[in-house]
Amino acid sequence: MMGELHSQGKTIDEIAGSIRTAPLSHHVVAAIKAAQALGCELRILSDANAFFIDTVLAHHGLAGYFSEISTNPASVDAGGRLRITPHHDFRHGSCSSHGCALATCPPNMCKGKVMEAMLQELSAAAAAGTRRPSRVVYLGDGRGDYCPTLKLAERDYMMPRKGYPVWDLIAGDRRAVRADVRGWADFKDLETVLLDIIHECAAAAMMEQDGGDQVVVGMVVPECRALSAPKMAMAVLPKAIHAPN
Repeated sequence: MMGELHSQGKTIDEIAGSIRTAPLSHHVVAAIKAAQALGCELRILSDANAFFIDTVLAHHGLAGYFSEISTNPASVDAGGRLRITPHHDFRHGSCSSHGCALATCPPNMCKGKVMEAMLQELSAAAAAGTRRPSRVVYLGDGRGDYCPTLKLAERDYMMPRKGYPVWDLIAGDRRAVRADVRGWADFKDLETVLLDIIHECAAAAMMEQDGGDQVVVGMVVPECRALSAPKMAMAVLPKAIHAPN
């Protein structure tokens, strides 16, 4: 697609300008800012690409809110063409290189593999005493969000968008998902449900002698720290920006 646009004389600035016209609900922006203000660590896990995501975040003043962005790399070559490459490089084989057997994962990116790596990172940090144990809150709507959903533990939360592919996949076999599932219908609902979860985690943390867990919220777009509970930390991952796959 980017090659076709380049062949038609479309510049990188024109592409960026078009991306900036895409609407982003004020409820999503408010949820991101509130989650970080409450101590959440925010991360993005998306099958879009780095150029699109960076452009959207910069346009809405949100670039500094996310500690990590896992997506398909993008760069502009000497001729001014935007080139997007796969997160997991499958180009030299006949199928995916990430090794996931789920049909819901595209060959270029298995979000489940990325989620596994993140969970291992959080677990290792907790074991080393460099951070508190974490809870993950993952927001998603596409088919590609099903695989990372299956990686979540009982202590974690999954926020699927109602009526979208990942919602249907979860409903098809609810027992396969260990996480606490909290659906949302629109972006106002997203903000409400996410903040309710943060409140729950904060309240639970205040009841624990060790000061509580750190929460990691994953946003597809959509890991966190507590509302007013001083010792509660949280984090958010990826997906406040919708990127279906």
